[in-house]
Amino acid sequence: KAPMATAAAAADLARALSPCWRVSGEVIKGFGRGSKELGIPTANLDAKCLASVDVIQKEKRTGDQAGEKGEGDHEEVSGIYCGWASKGSEPQVYPMVMSIGWNPFYKNKERSCEPWILHDFEGDFYGEDLRLLVCGYIRPEQNFDSLEALVARIHEDARVTKEVLREERFLALKQDPFLQPNKEVA
Repeated sequence: KAPMATAAAAADLARALSPCWRVSGEVIKGFGRGSKELGIPTANLDAKCLASVDVIQKEKRTGDQAGEKGEGDHEEVSGIYCGWASKGSEPQVYPMVMSIGWNPFYKNKERSCEPWILHDFEGDFYGEDLRLLVCGYIRPEQNFDSLEALVARIHEDARVTKEVLREERFLALKQDPFLQPNKEVA
């Protein structure tokens, strides 16, 4: 087993979100390229599940910038994030890395929310409820010169996620009651 990541090492790899985001929704069919084209099975959620997160971030930006427009000052969240996930009626909690945004490599016309739960499941779970506790920001979205470069970066994001989530303050979040079935937490 790998040693616990230090707080300093985790801070270099990801920025902690405060507060963490609690996102849930039904797993939907995505663009059909995660498993097939990339070999990375994602459990896609409708981007509408991010509405409360967009509001929180807009309010934080307004407070931080005192109304001034800055670089990247937009109302919708995008980027690569990490955290914890659980699904359906199962109490197990898994690490996840998630892309939120327009996927510049594919030139998406609509925003997507694509968590990759870092666990091998027996099959698909379309229609199941997915609960995500998003606790770290890894990097902004970016374009890539090749499919191979995109896949390599996604795997690096997964490695970063596993390392960051071993740090004590992130590891403790795995116990958040929101991640358990049938729990409503404000």
